[in-house]
Formats: sequence, C-alpha cells, structure tokens
Amino acid sequence: MKTLSNPELSYFCGQMSLILKAGISSIEGLYMMQDDSEATSDERKLYVEIKKHLDNGDYLYEALEKTGGFPPYMVKMTRIGEETGTLDNVMEALRRHYNREEEIRLSIRQAVTYPVVMAGMILVVILVLLLEVMPVFRQVFRQLGSEMTGFAGVLFTVGDVIRNYSIVFVILLGVLLVLIILCTRTEGGKKIGMKILSKFKFFRRLRNDVSTSRFADGLALALRSGFSPDFGIDMVSDIIEDDVFSSKVDDCKKRLIDGAPFDEALKQSGILSGVNARMMTIGHRTGSSDVVMEQISDLSQKRIDTGISNALGTIEPVLIVILSLVIGAILMSVMFPLLGIVSSI
Repeated sequence: MKTLSNPELSYFCGQMSLILKAGISSIEGLYMMQDDSEATSDERKLYVEIKKHLDNGDYLYEALEKTGGFPPYMVKMTRIGEETGTLDNVMEALRRHYNREEEIRLSIRQAVTYPVVMAGMILVVILVLLLEVMPVFRQVFRQLGSEMTGFAGVLFTVGDVIRNYSIVFVILLGVLLVLIILCTRTEGGKKIGMKILSKFKFFRRLRNDVSTSRFADGLALALRSGFSPDFGIDMVSDIIEDDVFSSKVDDCKKRLIDGAPFDEALKQSGILSGVNARMMTIGHRTGSSDVVMEQISDLSQKRIDTGISNALGTIEPVLIVILSLVIGAILMSVMFPLLGIVSSI
C-alpha cells in the first residue's frame, strides 16, 4: 500500500484524537470511521486492515506499521503515545504536524511551479514569433524587393533552424519533461532536484527554513511527550530530508552525548542561530523547551511563506519585463527596416 498523503494522515490522526479523547478504544473508533458515509473505499479497506491486526493482538503502532501506509515517524510517535498513555494528545499533535507538512509542501511547489510556468509561457510566445510571425514579415520584405538583414535576419535564421530540426527539439523537450517528472515524482529525482536548486541562495535558505520547521515541530512533539532532548532529536532525524541539515543534527547529538547543554548543542551545531537560539536559551532555562520549539516552527513556517510571497512578487514583474523586452526587440528589428523601405519608395 502506498504511503498516505499529508492531508490523509492529518485526517486520520484528527479522527483518532477525537475518538480517544471521548474515551472510545482504538478498535471501536475504527469501526466508527469505517461506517462514516464520507469514507472512501480505500479508506474503508485501510480501516479493515488495521482492525484485523488489532484483533490479532497487535498494538496500534504495530498495526499501522504492518499496513505500510504510514510513515516511520508517525509509527514511532504512536508507539510513544501508547507506552506513555498519551495517545490522544500524540494524535492531536500529529494532526497539526501533518497539516504543517502539507503547508510546507504546497509552499515549495508554488515556489518552483510558478516561475516554470511563466518561463514556459515566455518561451511559447517567442516560438510563435519566430515560427509564425517572422516568415510573414520576410514575405513582406520580399514583396518590397528587399531581404531581412541584421538582427531580424538572425532571428529568421534561428526560426528556420528550429523549423527544420523540429523533431530534434521535440525529442529534447520530451527528455526535459521526463527529467522534470523524475525530479518531482521519485525519491531519487527529488534529491537530485533539491541539490540543483540548493545551488541558488533563495532555495538554499528556503530548504533550511523547511528543515528547521520540521525539526522544531517534531522535537516539540517529542519533548511534550516527556522524552529527553537526545531521544527526541534521534526520532526527529527520520523526517529531515536535507543532507546538510541532517549533518547538523548528527553534530548536535554528539554534543549532547559529550555533555553539552541542550540549548548550547543546538546553537553550536548550527541548527539554531540568532533570535531562535536566544529563544531556545530562555526556553531551556525556564523548562519550556517544547513551547519554544513550537514557536520556532511557527516562525520558520512564516519565513517560508513570506520568502515565497516576496520571491513571486519579484519574479512576476521581472518575467513580464523580460517578455516585453524580447517581443519589443523582435518587432523593432523588423519594423524599423520596414519603415525605412516604405519611406524610400
């Protein structure tokens, strides 16, 4: 079974939290969720499979793991909730966690998709000008007893090359689309795509904020469940996809093992800096590390949203200016010589 999406995970955790807080057992709650008229056939099959494992004497976390539809992090946190008797609170925290994960995913997709779509539109307009408009102008020039020269001649030649080797360009475009699909749909492709994007400062900063938000949110959940910082960090490391940030997490764990205070380990490893580091110092000294971690996660999410909004607000006018300049340059390269020919007749 494929892993559930973030909205599906959030919905499941939210329903389980409500059921458990109402004093209803997990297996009885699954019966209720299965009988829900809004449940899809796939959801009903999932609930039946979980119930089957529970009927065989498995714990809920074991049932979730055996279905193959739940990520390791959720399975681990469910186990913690069952062992500590706080499963209802853990499920509620997981609901918020996967809501935030979905917000992060949508923000990243928006940051990548919008510029690509705009660039594609610009490319289409340029191709239409080169392949359809320029030949019309060339015919006009010939009817007036002249030929296109200079920049206009170069543009027509480029369009002629594209037209003559259209099959090659279509194949290259197909290969490019396949690469884009691989970079967005497969795990290996996503890693390669993120490495390429990380070469740019904006995406590097965005990726760090995403990892910080996930790290802080997951660690807040672990600390709230009563676990030590080193154990919580060890658990949260499973949801970090950034290799650079993962190395910081590993360094933090080593510093904790060597006896460094929790706030100092986070600061010295580079996980937290500036305002976040000062907030963590205060939180550690006042015994409210989990609260501060949740605040850091919220601040990181706001930075992600603000950064993407600012970037898109900058990219849109820049792309429009580029499109205007390109179209203007193409038309001017034709119109000025054409006006000169007409005026000399």
